[in-house]
Amino acid sequence: MKRYNIVLFTLIVCACSVQAQTVEPITYKQYMHKVSADNLEYAAEKMNVSAAHADVIAAKVFDDPSLSFTYSNNEDHTLQMGQSYELELSQNVTLGRRTAGIKLARSQNELAEIVLDDYFRNLQADATIAYLEVMKQKQLSDIKRSAWSNMYDLAKSDSIRLASGKIMEVEAIQSKLEANIMYNEVLQAETDLKQAYMQLSLFVGTTVTDTLFHPVEELKKPEQVFVLNGLIEGAIEHRSDLLAALKNTEVARRELILAKREKRPDVEFSLGWSHNKRVRNEEAPAPAFNGVSAGIAIPLSFSSLNRGAVNAARFRARQAELQYEQMCLQVQREVMGAYQQFQSQALQVKHYEGGILKQAQDVLEGKIYSYNRGEVSLLEILNAQRTYDEVQAQYIETLFNYNAALVELERNCGIWDIKG
Repeated sequence: MKRYNIVLFTLIVCACSVQAQTVEPITYKQYMHKVSADNLEYAAEKMNVSAAHADVIAAKVFDDPSLSFTYSNNEDHTLQMGQSYELELSQNVTLGRRTAGIKLARSQNELAEIVLDDYFRNLQADATIAYLEVMKQKQLSDIKRSAWSNMYDLAKSDSIRLASGKIMEVEAIQSKLEANIMYNEVLQAETDLKQAYMQLSLFVGTTVTDTLFHPVEELKKPEQVFVLNGLIEGAIEHRSDLLAALKNTEVARRELILAKREKRPDVEFSLGWSHNKRVRNEEAPAPAFNGVSAGIAIPLSFSSLNRGAVNAARFRARQAELQYEQMCLQVQREVMGAYQQFQSQALQVKHYEGGILKQAQDVLEGKIYSYNRGEVSLLEILNAQRTYDEVQAQYIETLFNYNAALVELERNCGIWDIKG
């Protein structure tokens, strides 16, 4: 009767949850498509590329020309010295600063695109690990529920055996107690699973009160063979954060060139037209006439003697080169570490699949059979059950660690061929 009450309670809770949340099965391919299309942080990062592209367009703008108008009155009303009008157009020329600014903006735009690629490299790895976490928690929850079901059946059998006088009351009470303890473990496992579901929803940009995505796959051991030297060479050539560091050296050089160009004086060219009215003064009469003028203005750039900005840009360029060299060494170390971790996890999975799982299951089934015949104690059953549960859980954890190590290896190598 107690079991029926528990099952009824579980069904009520599940029914309430379904009303508030939709559980939608999803494949790994569908999940990654939703991550790339709907992840909010990734969408925000894309704005950096759009902004950098806009900066390239802005850098192409020329300096605006200047148009001036001048009116002069040489006491025309009293001395009749006439009036004059002057119109002048001037243009400032920066002598290479605009070109340097355009090249810098283009390099920064390319850097923004590479940084976005690197963000997605990490996003797809983190999202995949979250997907694996849900699969792991689902299988661990199934293990806990199966263990509880076995213990409940054993407790039910003990109640019948107690009624027939085959066992003592304390043994029946202990089996019920163990079943209740295992049910608490089932509840905790289901809570862990729900937490994993919520993390999955975060990656696909949905609210946890709306839809929960349930992976249709289970943890498995994909066969992968890697050559360490090839992985290191590929990482140095293709890893996006390393490409970003290399592009950053180019950006720093462009900034140095721009700093030097900004030290050049701006040259201003001007072209003017003037009209002078007739001078009617008796002492110095003059006819009306038009005039044309052209000029050039070169500032005396004493401020260019201060080389602080240029030196700072030169130091930053050298700093970017050193950072790139350091990152090359770091990438090699990370690839080697990820490769060793992957190899270790592969050996552990192979060890578990060599017969440990089958042996633990056979021991448990044998103990249950002997217990029902009165040949072994309940304590031996409990020990065998715990051993079997631990072996299963450790195997699932090892499978998860193997797949996570594969994800980390491909993340560190700058490759991605995981299909789910």
